[in-house]
Amino acid sequence: MTSTRRTAAAAGVLFLITHVTSVPALILYGPVLNDASFITGSGPDTQVLLGAFLEVVLALAIVGTSVALFPVVKRTNEAVALGYVGLRTLEAGVIAVGIVPLLSVVTMRHGHAAQPGAVPLGEAMVALHNWTFLVGPSLACGTNTVLLASLLHRSRLVPRFIPVLGLIGGPLVFASGAAQMFGLIQQISVWAALAAIPVFAWEICLALFMLIKGFRAPTEAHPASAPSPSTPQPAAL
Repeated sequence: MTSTRRTAAAAGVLFLITHVTSVPALILYGPVLNDASFITGSGPDTQVLLGAFLEVVLALAIVGTSVALFPVVKRTNEAVALGYVGLRTLEAGVIAVGIVPLLSVVTMRHGHAAQPGAVPLGEAMVALHNWTFLVGPSLACGTNTVLLASLLHRSRLVPRFIPVLGLIGGPLVFASGAAQMFGLIQQISVWAALAAIPVFAWEICLALFMLIKGFRAPTEAHPASAPSPSTPQPAAL
């Protein structure tokens, strides 16, 4: 039980790290994401580099959550648990791929900003990052959320309302990502923000419960009742 408690605490901390790093990273990326002329401008790049560093930590923490939880949730269904680890790792990989284009913009800013076509190339790099943000934290995240929530719902390791949030939030985030992909809604919009609220609540509630309370005892089947002794028969005369 002590080992399981440490596992729950580690997973809770890693989930919180994903939120502590992802939101500030998006804010720090502001200059390169919102200013097409950033690549030809001057000034320090520290803000963008810090955002990239936070996203590296984010990707590592995402993988860490799946590795920490796998020994516990595999007892419910090992195949689904493996699927969760794989999709969580895919999400982290896509995020890591999205970091590289923005770092490339920073490099080009110093050596090739005066070259013809620098601005369109910079915009293409930003577009590549935006697509990875859509595929990783939206589509892949929505799917792996459903897998983990279903495992926790069956095992009852956490209160029932927490996996229910995941089972609602995962499909909503996936649907929002698909709608953004086909141009039905904007990537930054009220609809996209509303769709992200349940999965945000799911991860925060799960992280805090694991960190503070740990896992509940898994549901066990009721032991089979002992057979009643048969009524002794009178001895034959």
